[in-house]
Amino acid sequence: MSRASSPPPQKRRRDDTDSSFRPPSNGSPSSTRHEVLPPLSLSILGVEPLDEFIKEVADFVHHTITNLPDYPNSKVEVEAKIGVVLDRTTKQRLALPVCVETILPQDMQGVQFESNMTVHQHMHFNKLLNELKERSSQPNYPSTPLSYQHLYLVDSFYPHDGNERDKIRVTRNERTKEVECTRKLRLGDLNVYSPRRQVDWRVSVNLEVPVQHPVGSAFSTRRKDRMSYAHEEFLIDLTQVTMTTSPNSPPQLLHELEVEIARSELLLGTAARRGDPNVPEHERSAFDELIRAFVNNARILVRNA
Repeated sequence: MSRASSPPPQKRRRDDTDSSFRPPSNGSPSSTRHEVLPPLSLSILGVEPLDEFIKEVADFVHHTITNLPDYPNSKVEVEAKIGVVLDRTTKQRLALPVCVETILPQDMQGVQFESNMTVHQHMHFNKLLNELKERSSQPNYPSTPLSYQHLYLVDSFYPHDGNERDKIRVTRNERTKEVECTRKLRLGDLNVYSPRRQVDWRVSVNLEVPVQHPVGSAFSTRRKDRMSYAHEEFLIDLTQVTMTTSPNSPPQLLHELEVEIARSELLLGTAARRGDPNVPEHERSAFDELIRAFVNNARILVRNA
């Protein structure tokens, strides 16, 4: 059984599109002359076309968190989970006739998302993120440094009003002994199929509502060994989960990776100003910029799986 390890790690393997560029020659194979490509316009209109993929995700999140149920002290959770989209009939990874990552319709039937990865992928991400944490702490690092926590948590699940599908989660920090009781309301999911990659991903929007500690017995538990990395407005959680669903069943080992928008109040504040003509342009576009960075973080992790 593997366990998440803390920095220092090994050298990171980059698994992304090759960004090298070879300028064209003058047509002669033996020529050593190269043309220098001048700066190009963004388009014939001088503007960059809207990224429809990011706008689709932004519109989905914005629509989902508009007119939320009124629960006191609740928190909106937006996260991207790494996993695979499965065909419900074959239980195999979905196979669609598309070449690049594709957002699936929310009402698509016959598919399910499994938030899990192999132990080798978990170890790879552990090394990659640890190395990035170490590099980001150097004085000459060109971007914002990462911070991290190594957490040991136990989730116990109780039915809400007798319904196990509507459950209450009691989370206990094994080091600090802090306890948090939450009812998690699932608001919406958006599956992203990535045929050129080893994994797919899902954007989930939930509402976390604080509740009183339930009475009775838990029907399942999840023990979590988690490395939680923080970068700017995002949390990246790499977790090894030991799940027990009944006293007589053997524990199940899962490996999970998710990116979460860290501040619910920032998400809701920028969403409220999105498209408002009475506020400055940079405030109107802040929500879409937040989602753009969120999507980019999910994509870069998927491409390094």
